[in-house]
Amino acid sequence: MNTQSPCNDCPRHCNIIRPETNAPGKAISGYCHSPLQPIVARAALHYWEEPCISGTKGSGTIFFTGCNLRCCFCQNADISRSDKQGKQITIQRLRQIYKELIAQGAHNINLVTPTPYIRAIIESLDSPIPIPVVYNCGGYETVETITALQGKIQIYLPDFKYIDASLSSTYSMASNYPEIAEKAILQMYEQVGPYELDAQGILKKGLIIRHLILPNCLDNTKRIIDWVASHFKKGQVLFSLMRQYTPCGNAYKYPKINRSLTDREYNKAEQYLFDSGIEDGFVQEKASASKMFIPSFDGTGV
Repeated sequence: MNTQSPCNDCPRHCNIIRPETNAPGKAISGYCHSPLQPIVARAALHYWEEPCISGTKGSGTIFFTGCNLRCCFCQNADISRSDKQGKQITIQRLRQIYKELIAQGAHNINLVTPTPYIRAIIESLDSPIPIPVVYNCGGYETVETITALQGKIQIYLPDFKYIDASLSSTYSMASNYPEIAEKAILQMYEQVGPYELDAQGILKKGLIIRHLILPNCLDNTKRIIDWVASHFKKGQVLFSLMRQYTPCGNAYKYPKINRSLTDREYNKAEQYLFDSGIEDGFVQEKASASKMFIPSFDGTGV
């Protein structure tokens, strides 16, 4: 792992030398405030992803601490904005966690918010593992970072949060999010190609584009659906329209999104999706909008 080159691994381009480990009581500069060696808050089988990811045995999900976005409504805010929850681990320990999750029967290894630790992750996957690796991210990635993952990632699971820059600036402090996410998603598809399912309906490789509908942001959702429909053909990617928004983190500071979706908002978004011609993918039930689906970041499996 290169510990001496300035970090420009994500679109923030902080250009700083990040420390290898997190020294207690010493703040780390840079946008993600993360060391190079991973901090992990949970590693366990997870059953609440899309059916082709969780399947019947669960997804071997590793929740990393830290993030290169600042989504005010983040449901994982306890770990995305703070390093106080989570344990610093070595690359060797990360490899061992992969093995432990595989032994538990995981359909895949699911790396959640991996971007701050991309260098360690690349090294941890020097040797192929026998199940697919899922790169589960916010969509705010450089093309160079995605290119560096060639051959190590079989499934990309990015969010496509915004196509409206005013929203991405207000809610995630990333005015350039739309253009960055579009390029990253296209590069992900270029790398893995059309999705493939096994006989049990479990995803072997491919791209799932997720979009979380936000209250009062229906036009943003429609424009994202239009973008996906215009860039991909049937059988190429999966699209996941997510209803699970519930105010978390600092959403209370933003009145327009400080509530759950109404049935009317979701029904309009869902109908727009059905009318778009996109046939491959998933929608969510109303019950998904609950904090009960947020896992406990208690160090399980770390």
